[in-house]
Amino acid sequence: MHRASLTSALCYRDPKGALKWLEAAFGFELVMLIEDAEGKLAHAEMKFGDSLVMIGGEWTAQHKSPASIDGFNTQTVHIHLNGDVDAHCERARAAGAEILMEPADQFYGDRTYRCRDPEGHFWTIGAPVRAVTREEAEIASGLKIQGWL
Repeated sequence: MHRASLTSALCYRDPKGALKWLEAAFGFELVMLIEDAEGKLAHAEMKFGDSLVMIGGEWTAQHKSPASIDGFNTQTVHIHLNGDVDAHCERARAAGAEILMEPADQFYGDRTYRCRDPEGHFWTIGAPVRAVTREEAEIASGLKIQGWL
């Protein structure tokens, strides 16, 4: 099995529910599911393109779903699409995502939206819609940018 060089791991109160939601909302595909003798999820991995996300339960006092800690987050997970951001947003909305920012074109050439999943994790989703040079992005944003892919 090919392993991505970097993989996020997210904790959910209801990890099995999260697996179903991530498939319905974002189009993730389950690639690994490990359960204990009672059927409780021990570990899961979902694929999106060439990337993975690990899904698990709340396994220590420091590993909690945002739903268990008043909605606090320390990260946002980003999905890079090669497709229609607006259609993806509508799919996520229909699955129950709270849309925090409607799809909009960005100064760096992507169209993005932001949402929160049912347990409070933040997600940004974007796809390139036009080629932009670093210089064009600097002018449009008023920011100084070092490096540019």
